[in-house]
Amino acid sequence: MRYVAFLRGINVGGHKPLKMDVLRKAFESLKFQSVTTVLASGNVLFQTRGASRTALAKKIERRLATVLKHDILVIVRTVAEIQSLVDANPFKHIRVTPHTRFYVTFLSEAPKSVSKTLRSLDKNLQLVRVSNGEVCSLVTLSADGQTTDLMAAIEKEFGRGVTTRNWNTIARILSN
Repeated sequence: MRYVAFLRGINVGGHKPLKMDVLRKAFESLKFQSVTTVLASGNVLFQTRGASRTALAKKIERRLATVLKHDILVIVRTVAEIQSLVDANPFKHIRVTPHTRFYVTFLSEAPKSVSKTLRSLDKNLQLVRVSNGEVCSLVTLSADGQTTDLMAAIEKEFGRGVTTRNWNTIARILSN
C-alpha cells in the first residue's frame, strides 16, 4: 500500500530544519519501501504493508523523535485518498484570480463538529469543504497586506493536530 506522510512544521520559516536525506533514511530505517520526499516541506511517499494510518503515524513520530530529538506531528493518508481528494476537486467552482490561494489542511482527528454549510472565518478565508480528514480552504490575498494567518485561524477552529499544504503541493505529490 502506498502512503503519504505529512509532517507538521518542517522547514517552514526556519523552524525545525530537516535535510530530506535524513528524513528519507529515517523512513527507510522503519523498513518502508520506495521512500521519496516531495519538496522540502515534510511530505514523504512510501510503501508498506497495509496498516492503520494512525498506527503508521505514531510509528513514524516515535522514530523521528529518536532521530531528531524533538517531536513532530505526522499525519498519514493513502495515496488513493489523496487521489480521491484531487479527483473531487473541491475548488472547481471557484473563480481563480491572482489573489486566490487554495489550501488543504489535514486533520489528525475528526473535528468535534462538522458544519455541512460553508463557513467563513474572516473576510479573506473561506472554508470550502470540511470533512473528518481535511479542511479545504480558500485564502484571498488582500491588497493592503493584511492577509489572513491561515494556520492561526485553522488551529483556532480545529486545534493544533493539523498540517496544511498548498493545493499545488498536493498535485505535485501525486505526480511522483
